[in-house]
Amino acid sequence: MQQTASPPAPRNRVGGQARALLVLGLPLVGSHVAQMLIGVTDTVMLGWYDVTDLAALSVASPIFFILFIFGSGFAWAVTPMVATAIGQGDERQIRRVTRMGLWLSIAFGLALTPVFFFMEPILLAIGQDPDVARQAGKYMPLLGLGLIPALLVQVFKSYLAALENTRAILFAVIGAALMNALANYVLIFGHFGAPELGILGAGIASFVSHAVSLVALAAYAVRKHPEHELLRNFHRPDPEALTRVFRLGMPIGFTLLAETGLFAASSVMMGWLGTVPLAAHGIALQIASVTFMIPLGLSQAVTVRVGRAWGEGDAEGLRNAAVAGLMLSGVALVMTIAAFLLIPEILIGLFVDPIDPDRPQILEVGVVLLAMAALFQLVDNGQVMGLGMLRGVQDTRVPMMMAVIAYWGIGLPVAYVLGFVAGLEGAGVWLGLTVGLAVACVSMQTRFWTRYAARR
Repeated sequence: MQQTASPPAPRNRVGGQARALLVLGLPLVGSHVAQMLIGVTDTVMLGWYDVTDLAALSVASPIFFILFIFGSGFAWAVTPMVATAIGQGDERQIRRVTRMGLWLSIAFGLALTPVFFFMEPILLAIGQDPDVARQAGKYMPLLGLGLIPALLVQVFKSYLAALENTRAILFAVIGAALMNALANYVLIFGHFGAPELGILGAGIASFVSHAVSLVALAAYAVRKHPEHELLRNFHRPDPEALTRVFRLGMPIGFTLLAETGLFAASSVMMGWLGTVPLAAHGIALQIASVTFMIPLGLSQAVTVRVGRAWGEGDAEGLRNAAVAGLMLSGVALVMTIAAFLLIPEILIGLFVDPIDPDRPQILEVGVVLLAMAALFQLVDNGQVMGLGMLRGVQDTRVPMMMAVIAYWGIGLPVAYVLGFVAGLEGAGVWLGLTVGLAVACVSMQTRFWTRYAARR
């Protein structure tokens, strides 16, 4: 990459990049929060309806999420590829990579959807309660039918994010959340003359919200950007573009899977410590997940800005986009750490019934875990921003290996040793997670700043 002799344009300076990142990133943050609310709504409404249905949801949703997050790697690959194509002024490439992202998402969904129709015998085989397995067996086929629309929605969101049309994404996700809540209310409980379907109603609501979101985003994308002709000759294969999206997207999928699996494994270990530590862990992780939406949204915005600079050959703009992203995430991090350290009892208490006899113990354990989460957030912010920067320059294979080694080769064993061998229990498990994320943070940041940002 050659640095231009002229000074960077105002928008490419750090201040300009920061403003661009806020405009681009804040709607993405909001969309992630709204997406989380969809899951919260399902949990709350089925919790009001029936405990068995809630248990079935608790078993089924993680299975869907793991497969969905893995398959989303192809969609995430679209963002840096489209951003780079924009930087290069190559509109044909924009159409090619977006279309092949849609192709790969459909192929992944077609391969995995049949599994959802055999979930009841699978859950029975792994020892789940028969009533829970039966209810999950009703719910999972509808989740399976919604997998392809959900993945295609991710592709259109990635395409629009690369074009910096993130407000459309925010409105679409908010609309989906509201539609899901209304459909849940009507179909789970049988209001307004509808049949009372319980968990089956929740499944229908999920499928409808995915399908309507897909139609809305696809229609918006085609109408807003007719010059890209996204759906023209959609049936024609493009082996070269498909290979490029696959090679970039598959490592992203494995990276997302590795991180998701790490937190799932940590929950299993916390369960070995007892019900109260597991409950406190779940609450602390939920709080940390909400605050994590800020750096996650900023990371996606950084991918776009770095990708554009990479496509333009603008070394100064690339560095400034990365610096601006770190500065903004640092501001959010300071506020998050302050809240975790200054008002932990208030935050934990929001999730626990005041009359629950276990409340004092949950608060005691939860306060310690939120203190660990303050350190945890520091390195988690660094690693997700590093991933965003590296994806902007379309470097995903080595970061995938870094993530797998850091999370599973270092973080998880350290969590076990500190939690159970050293006797630190929950605090030790969280310290182990922090160590793994710290290794990922340092390795990814080092790779970006020495390999790409140092170029002239």
